[in-house]
Amino acid sequence: MKDNDFVIIDFEGEPARSFEERRAKSSPLRDVAGMLRSFNYARWSALRRVAQSPEEAEKLAAPAIAWEQATRDAFMQGYASTLAQPDGAPIDGELLALFELEKALYELRYELNNRTDWVQVPLHGVLALIQPRQRS
Repeated sequence: MKDNDFVIIDFEGEPARSFEERRAKSSPLRDVAGMLRSFNYARWSALRRVAQSPEEAEKLAAPAIAWEQATRDAFMQGYASTLAQPDGAPIDGELLALFELEKALYELRYELNNRTDWVQVPLHGVLALIQPRQRS
């Protein structure tokens, strides 16, 4: 690394990854994907805390999904507007989707090993991420 360089290693920690892996530089889109996955977890967490029954969870699902989408859109607009790209190159959506799928698969492995009652969150995320690609 250069003298004036620094690396922020994952705030939440990912115990399945080595320190060297967490310390290595990578695309900032990996962090963006992690943030997008966090919005998905926030949606599921809110539904789990608020809904008193499966019927209530079903009723609240649509507004929760709308909140997640609006939050994702606002985050991505803010991220895109702060990029300093003189050529105006857009964000690589396919690379971002790959990183988001990678994160969801990591989360699935983590939940299977540590919190099986949360497995539905990354599993739904993986399914949502791969479904559009199956149609093409």
